[in-house]
Amino acid sequence: MERQEVELLAIGAGPANLALAVALEEMAPEEIARDTLIVEQHDSVEWQRGMLLPWTQSQVSFLKDLVTLRNPRSRFSFVNYLHSVGRLDAFINLGSFTPYRLEISGYLRWVAESLRAVRIQHGRRCVSIKPCHSSTGQVGEWLVELSDGGQIVCRNLVIGAGRDAHIPAEFSGLPRTRVIHSTEFSMRVAELDTDAPLRVAVIGGAQSAAEMLWATYQGFPRARCTMVMRSIGLNAYETSKFTNELFYPSFIDEFHAALPEAREQLLREMHRTNYAGLAPGMLESLYRAIYQDRLTGTERLRMVTMAEVTDARMDGGDVVLTLADRKSHHVEELRCDVVMLGTGFVRGMPRMVRDLAATAGVGEARVNRNYRMDLPPSFTAGCYLQGVNEATHGIADSLLSVLAARSQEIVTELLASRHDPELVLNVQ
Repeated sequence: MERQEVELLAIGAGPANLALAVALEEMAPEEIARDTLIVEQHDSVEWQRGMLLPWTQSQVSFLKDLVTLRNPRSRFSFVNYLHSVGRLDAFINLGSFTPYRLEISGYLRWVAESLRAVRIQHGRRCVSIKPCHSSTGQVGEWLVELSDGGQIVCRNLVIGAGRDAHIPAEFSGLPRTRVIHSTEFSMRVAELDTDAPLRVAVIGGAQSAAEMLWATYQGFPRARCTMVMRSIGLNAYETSKFTNELFYPSFIDEFHAALPEAREQLLREMHRTNYAGLAPGMLESLYRAIYQDRLTGTERLRMVTMAEVTDARMDGGDVVLTLADRKSHHVEELRCDVVMLGTGFVRGMPRMVRDLAATAGVGEARVNRNYRMDLPPSFTAGCYLQGVNEATHGIADSLLSVLAARSQEIVTELLASRHDPELVLNVQ
């Protein structure tokens, strides 16, 4: 059985840990970077692989890449990527601050291939994390076990594997072949017959649900698509420049220091800026498609608003959804062939983090200001969490906006812990 020992192990080769890898190579090339390993369960680096559709764009400026807000002169910038692949002139001529997702995915892959010290191993999935107890009861290392039977021992651990997909309980009893979550849409939709007269139900009223609806409507000319949402209708993102200031890295200190009730208000109101709306272009496309369908009498698109899915079952070859109208409590059944879930992600900590917290003997996973997980005093081994700290660091924690700044803070603390562990443990 393979066993490796490293200074730092990062789980997941997504934007968060790639930004960390870049920061390590630029801030701690000899101290930490050369003894850092990233393990990734997939065979390649891709961004939002489930929704990597050719026409989809990021909602974030290309200047909020992995490094520019920390080091504008870095060779790892998105602009240098465009220059390296001969597409800088064309991108400038496009006149857009928001690249296509395919382009961001290509950028992340380019960064991963450009690392000189930090190593990435693909096709390796973490199955368990255990603290290594010494004879005196101290914990100075972690033991990480992988699905291929390998083991990795590390002093510091960084978890950046993202949140768990949210599959509402109502759909848990359906055959897997009939349910497609947005995280696997691109792969699973390719298995369907594009010429079949499919009846498709899309659950959700935000961007991912709308993109699945639009892709299905465009790619399956005989399909009839019904979008079911709890809201009163589709809305655009809240995108004012005043609201966008809440996504500055500098706002994290303000959010972290806020009273609990203030944090709750901020999260509730900021939710509309990212999770509860659609890009204006998508809204326009959907409305025009519905209008044209009505004009021609085809009506392949239907919206069901203010409805709850209270039950989902199989009846012969049909998936039967029970819809409860929130205005009148009237109940109707919707029969379909495939259900697509734009239901997002579980808001709590991922199972990997919860299991680690339980193994370490802490009730709930919490981090300090510098993203280090709060662990018992006997632990000198460090664990940092990326992208799952919205409750304490604001809604931008799961987005691209703070990657560069957050990486700098984690690397700064990692360097400090090498010289004065007690000082790091006392950071709030």
